[in-house]
Amino acid sequence: MRAVVRRNKALVCDEIADLEPGAGQVLVKTLACGICGSDLHALHHMEHMIELGRRGGGGDNGFDPTADTVFGHEFCAEILDHGPGSARTLKAGTRIVSVPVTLTATGAEMLGFSNRLPGGFSERMVLSEQLILPVPNGLPTDKAALTEPFAVGFHAVAKARMDDKSVCLVVGCGPVGLAVIAALKAQGHGPVVAADFSPRRRAAAEKLGADIVIDPAKESPHDRWEALGVPKARAAQSMIRMMGGSFGQPVVFECVGAPGVLESLIEAAPAGSQIVVAGVCMETDRIEPAVAITKEIELTFVFGYTPEEFAGTLRSLAEGQIDVDGLVTGRVGLDGVAGAFAALGDPEAHVKILVEP
Repeated sequence: MRAVVRRNKALVCDEIADLEPGAGQVLVKTLACGICGSDLHALHHMEHMIELGRRGGGGDNGFDPTADTVFGHEFCAEILDHGPGSARTLKAGTRIVSVPVTLTATGAEMLGFSNRLPGGFSERMVLSEQLILPVPNGLPTDKAALTEPFAVGFHAVAKARMDDKSVCLVVGCGPVGLAVIAALKAQGHGPVVAADFSPRRRAAAEKLGADIVIDPAKESPHDRWEALGVPKARAAQSMIRMMGGSFGQPVVFECVGAPGVLESLIEAAPAGSQIVVAGVCMETDRIEPAVAITKEIELTFVFGYTPEEFAGTLRSLAEGQIDVDGLVTGRVGLDGVAGAFAALGDPEAHVKILVEP
């Protein structure tokens, strides 16, 4: 079967071995698979990514970042066949999504970051029957394929300590920031302020429900805190509390993942803010702890999502709580994947590109 293989830090459309589902597995046809920012980074920096993951306790399942890998972990697929001993609860022809993990006799394979099993940039995949979810309510395939990236936003919001008066600032409106905005609005939070230099991304943030959208080149989003009822200075906050008043918990979602961004938010955010770090910075960064200590800033780093959050995101998409119309701005076959990776380097060119093998 055909697949796009990462080989020698390049993407090659090639033939790979056909798949046979094992016990408790299903063979599926890939219908659509999104290109993630982590895919873009991994193309050239996979070795560094895996090293940092292992240093962070991510474990070692024998993955060799220098060997052939088929990316793709944001997918919607169709069941073709079942492995031996399967329950066959979902019949052939059923459209499904799944967390990108396949359970095997030798351990769990992280699809998109495996040498043994291909991810969604291939014509077929092998998935675990117990992890797949049927696509409900006739949700279109292109929208179902957004379940995985939007689950990342739901997890980030779940880690935030918000109250009914909270004001949220989302910095960076790429796919992660958009997922956070969608999760905030689906759960009734607001006001939500979104900031990004890209006009296209700001438009997408507004469509997903951001209450205030700001171009940081023209205005600092931090100039809005006071008008939204959140005093920035610790002394002003103390005075309000001494007078029996209250104000909402300020929460900032860092969704950029570039050096210097975290320190700039520590400096500019209101005292007592929680900064939820959802952007993945792959470079050594520097902060001034004394500033964060003085302001009692809380840093919360988040990663991935739970199976329950994944399933909840699928329901939110299927029930229309998240309107993702227009977010898919490009579609390519396997031959067009390398060009799509290049195109995604320009934030004005695309929001999300789907691979349709």
